[in-house]
Amino acid sequence: MANYFSNKSEEEIAEFHALVAKNVKRIRLERKKTVMDISLDLGFRSGSFIASAESSKNGKKFSLEQLFKLSGALNVPIEDFFKKEK
Repeated sequence: MANYFSNKSEEEIAEFHALVAKNVKRIRLERKKTVMDISLDLGFRSGSFIASAESSKNGKKFSLEQLFKLSGALNVPIEDFFKKEK
């Protein structure tokens, strides 16, 4: 199968997902929200998905829809999840 997105390596993609996860957790903690608070805001019944996605465990990653909902729940622009620290 052809790789239509060959301009980015698997490592770069993994680093991108790790950046997003790190930013979600940082912002959540700054807003003094628990994993369970955010889980309920996204419609989950437990905090396991959020905890796994924040730590990049079990291949869990935030979708664009989840990031959109998180931006509202945390009252931040969605682009804050993609920013690299200075």
